[in-house]
Amino acid sequence: MTQSNNPLHGITLEAIVTQLVEHYGWEELGTRIKIRCFTEDPSIKSSLRFLRKTDWAREKVEYLYLKTNKLPLPVAKSSNAPVKTAAKKPSKPAQKSAQTNAAASTPATDGQINSHIWGKRD
Repeated sequence: MTQSNNPLHGITLEAIVTQLVEHYGWEELGTRIKIRCFTEDPSIKSSLRFLRKTDWAREKVEYLYLKTNKLPLPVAKSSNAPVKTAAKKPSKPAQKSAQTNAAASTPATDGQINSHIWGKRD
């Protein structure tokens, strides 16, 4: 498998974090990516340790690096999760017939529980 289409190929995580810190500074970096290794006693070493263990945080850092350097952004990963679609307005409920309303409002007697659903028992 070749890495020719990967804009991060050959760039170390240390180089990415160092360049982002030089460009934004720790405070701005902590504002843009809300992780404690950027906001509380930040250092390159502690940030690298956290980012190597935490995929979601590393992806955010790599994405910010790509946007900052105007490099091509990665294509969204395909997953088996269903794609969210725009919510549709719920349609108006169908009007119940008078017969259904009457059956629902009268109490069941003589073992005819839910007779309006299942039909009358013999």
